[in-house]
Amino acid sequence: MSSLRFGAFMSPLHPVGEDPTLLLQRDLEIVQRLDELNYDEVWIGEHHSSGWGSISSPEVVLAAAAERTRRIRVATGVTALPYHHPFMVAERAVQLDHLTRGRFMLGVGAGSVIGDMHMMGVAPADTRRRTEQSLEVIVRLLRGHVVTHSTDWFALADGRLQLQPFTPGGFEIAVASAASPFGMRLAGRLGVSALSHAAPPWGAMRAGHGIGVEKLAGQWQHLAEAADAAGHEASRSRWRLAVPVHVAHSRDEAVEQVYGGWLRQRVELWTETMGMPMGRGDAAARKAFESTVDAGGIILGDVDDCVAGVQKLQEASGGFGTLLLSIQHWARHEHTVESLDLFARHVAPRFTGSAEGLRAAQSWAAASKAIFQRENHEARTQVTSGQETAR
Repeated sequence: MSSLRFGAFMSPLHPVGEDPTLLLQRDLEIVQRLDELNYDEVWIGEHHSSGWGSISSPEVVLAAAAERTRRIRVATGVTALPYHHPFMVAERAVQLDHLTRGRFMLGVGAGSVIGDMHMMGVAPADTRRRTEQSLEVIVRLLRGHVVTHSTDWFALADGRLQLQPFTPGGFEIAVASAASPFGMRLAGRLGVSALSHAAPPWGAMRAGHGIGVEKLAGQWQHLAEAADAAGHEASRSRWRLAVPVHVAHSRDEAVEQVYGGWLRQRVELWTETMGMPMGRGDAAARKAFESTVDAGGIILGDVDDCVAGVQKLQEASGGFGTLLLSIQHWARHEHTVESLDLFARHVAPRFTGSAEGLRAAQSWAAASKAIFQRENHEARTQVTSGQETAR
């Protein structure tokens, strides 16, 4: 079994009504806990409307998080490129790269919230074009080029970065991919990484509402083909999948802890706020939840259930490098923290091999116990015999 890396994806999405200052502090506490539990990375998103997504500048939050942590890598998950001048995105990224001493990664995407686009005068039909135009410039700037470029929404004259990346060769860039192959093909063409949302968490896997686990292999094929055409190497080790995960002491307990929060998010955010067409009845919601779990779009249960869920994701996708646990805040805070703890201590080692040395040592000792007992008996007998002779 190939070794995986593990991290967390935090939009974050919080039910409306709690104090926003305390929510920000709680999100930072989760990042600290992720660092203590040896998660490899954490991604934090950008939202400007809907109420549920209250972080408008992930870079600011990541800077605060970096000061509270020691080793975990931090990433924008994601910076919505259509809303920003590409030169400013590149400058802020390099600055964070230095502030974190090389722990920063730049995650980018087209944006997904229509309310954000409406307020900033960005037509939804233009977001992919803007993302492509912006990322092309950002990649050139980060590779040390002087860039002059003009479009209908930004201009850059003799653009050059004053700071070079902290680490020689630069930091990692990843393009988010949702329903269409756009993000995967863009990542392949520009030779950067990709982040795929394995399935929509609200349980409505219809056209335009998420990839669906069964489509992951095809998504990778889009990246591989685009990379090959552009002369880049397509490495699965740089492919990330994000999926909600919740570990408890039993499957029933896991369902009990998350279902109420999942249902509230489905109704209040995705249906009533975002306007997604989904059945409102309890039976329809329960069926959607269970079908998403069965399809692997939500991984939950006890340790063995979650190990099997990760394995299923590996098989369906054909292989990837990092699993990002999508933290949806469906469960109470203490249950979310316990889930992250259980995953790090008991699920992750099954894929990283971190506990194999201890397992091997225990197996060797168990297999050799008869020899050890005989040697111990012989030694005690010799000591006893020596004492008798001395008398």
